Amino acid sequence: MAKIIKVKGMSCQHCANAVIKALNGIEGVSGAAVDLMKGEASFEEARPVDESMLREVIKKAGYELG
Repeated sequence: MAKIIKVKGMSCQHCANAVIKALNGIEGVSGAAVDLMKGEASFEEARPVDESMLREVIKKAGYELG
């Protein structure tokens, strides 16, 4: 299932890569991608991922869910 989330604080490709790496590190998540212009990240979920887990990995990468 495809999911799109808003991510605050991304401004460059390095930021995008950090978010992609963080999301792809979650078990059950694949194909993460970032649209810097929209401030969004998208990914495929093999099974539902808890929002608190998303918030935690995004925060550890240095960003915030929007």
